[in-house]
Amino acid sequence: MRSFISAMVAAMLSAIAVGADAEPIKLGSKAFTENILVAEITKQYLEAKGFEADLRSGLGSNVIREAIVSRQIDLYWEYTGPALVNYHKTPGVPRDEMVAKLNELDAANRLEWLDSSEVNDTYALAMRRGTAERLGLRTTSDLAAAINAGKDITLGCNAEFYGRKDGLMPMQDAYGFKFPRRNIVRMDSGLIYQALRDGQVEVGLVFSTDGRIPAFDFVLLEDDRIYHIPQVMTPVATEEVLSAHPELKALLKDISGRLDSAGMARLNAQVDVEKQTTQKVAAEFLRSEGLIQ
Repeated sequence: MRSFISAMVAAMLSAIAVGADAEPIKLGSKAFTENILVAEITKQYLEAKGFEADLRSGLGSNVIREAIVSRQIDLYWEYTGPALVNYHKTPGVPRDEMVAKLNELDAANRLEWLDSSEVNDTYALAMRRGTAERLGLRTTSDLAAAINAGKDITLGCNAEFYGRKDGLMPMQDAYGFKFPRRNIVRMDSGLIYQALRDGQVEVGLVFSTDGRIPAFDFVLLEDDRIYHIPQVMTPVATEEVLSAHPELKALLKDISGRLDSAGMARLNAQVDVEKQTTQKVAAEFLRSEGLIQ
């Protein structure tokens, strides 16, 4: 009888374990192309490795943060600088110390920041390649010197960056120059790329991994005084999902280790410029990197 009961208990525990293993990993993504795309890459890769993955896309920054803290999702890709500033009110952390600091600050939430990618999707100043070469501009300091020398250069920028405390005005202070008011054109972020391409402005405020940068052959001015806060794309997961699936860390590193800013911009362009689906772009990326067949 005892052996029969032991066998029954073992069978029940085995059934429970199978049920636990069958629980899908709940992925989240924010509402813009890059974050949706890297979440889709993650979903397809995990599924290829035998996991069931449930992707919830299109979440706002505050919503997705609350979702992982409250365990409505298990995993998503976040950006280091904004996380430090917006979630923890901790600016000024050097780029190479950000993940360690975030792990320290998020220990109470039982969240772990894993191996970062080389994707730094931050604000940048872009120019048409020919204009930058004609004016001899390679860095933001070069731009400052040109404006201080009286060059007539127009900036296209969104209203948020124009007015925010870490935006245009303090950036100009940091570099020691000032655009004349008549040379600042405020517009929606999405319109800046078209205005720059069409020559309506000489300089445009962009997001550094936007797919339209390589598609339109723009060049980014080097932020040589490192004014813009790094926004390094990094997977964040709950301790519970990492404990249940220890292999997740290595699988996520397979992805993060293959992503950099230039490559991410090309992937974004396939979606935003070439109008391919995120599912197709994700699958082609995984195949090209030898991660799936």
